[in-house]
Amino acid sequence: MNNAANSKAVNVSIMVVIGILCFLCIIPMIHLLALSFSSNGAIMGGEVTLLPVGFNLDAYKSVFLHSAMVRSLGFSILLVAVFTAVAMFITILAAYPLTKREMKGRNFFLVVIVITMFFGGGIIPDYLLMKELKLLDTMWVLVLPGAISAFYLIIMKSFFTNIPIELEESARIDGAGHFTILWSIILPLSLPALATLSLFYAVGRWNGFQDALIYISDQNLYPIQLKLYALVISGQANDLSIAEAQNAGAPVPQSLKAAAIMFGTFPILLVYPFIQRYFISGVTIGAVKG
Repeated sequence: MNNAANSKAVNVSIMVVIGILCFLCIIPMIHLLALSFSSNGAIMGGEVTLLPVGFNLDAYKSVFLHSAMVRSLGFSILLVAVFTAVAMFITILAAYPLTKREMKGRNFFLVVIVITMFFGGGIIPDYLLMKELKLLDTMWVLVLPGAISAFYLIIMKSFFTNIPIELEESARIDGAGHFTILWSIILPLSLPALATLSLFYAVGRWNGFQDALIYISDQNLYPIQLKLYALVISGQANDLSIAEAQNAGAPVPQSLKAAAIMFGTFPILLVYPFIQRYFISGVTIGAVKG
C-alpha cells in the first residue's frame, strides 16, 4: 500500500515539475501575445506581463496592411510546401533502396551519408556553388541545398526496415516491381513516419532564415523569418508602418514586433493538430532498429 502511495506521489511530483517547466517555456510567447494586443500607453508604461492591458488590434491591422509582410507570408507558405514535397520525395527514394540487402555498395553509401552529418563544405564554397549553378535569388536556392537530411533519411530507412518482409515477398510472387511495392505497400504502412518527417522538414524550413540571408537579396523572395529577423534583430520596426501609421496613436514598435512574430508563428502551429496522432508513433517506431 505504501509503495503504491509513494509511486503515485512520485508521478504527481513529476507531472507538476513538467507542468511548471512547460509553463516557463511558453511564458515568452504568452508575453509577446499580450504585448501584441495591448495599448500603447500600457506597453510604454511597462504594465503588460502575461495578460493584455487596454485591448486593441491596431498592431495586427498594421501588420496585415503591410504588403511586404503579407507577401513574405505567402511566399513562405509556398516555399514550405514545395520544400517539404521535394524533400520527402528524395528521402523516400533514397531510403527505400538502402533497405535492400541485395543492393551493392549499400554499406558504403550509408557511411558516406553519415559522414555528411559531421562534415560540410562551409559557407563560402556553398555560396560559390550556388552562384555557379545560377540559383542565387531564386526560390530553388532555398529548396535544393537542404532538400534531404541524413538524419531523417536514416529514420525513414529504419521505419521501412521494420515493415515485415513477408508483405514484400508476397507482392513479388504476384509480379509486383519495386515501384509498385513502394507505392502500394510500403508508403501506406509508413504514414506515421511520413507525417512526422514531413512536419520536421516543414518546421525546419519555416524557421530557417540563415540561407535566405546569404543567398537572397531580392526582397520579394524574403521568407517571413527573414522579415522577422530584420524586425527583431535589426530593430527595423518602422518597416511595418504604412502611411496612416505615422499619425498619433499608431502602434509602438514593441507592439508591432510582437504582432509580427505572432503573424509568422501561428501558421506553422496550425499544422500540428492535423498530424499529432502520427507524431509519437512516427518517432518511436522509426528508432527501434538501425
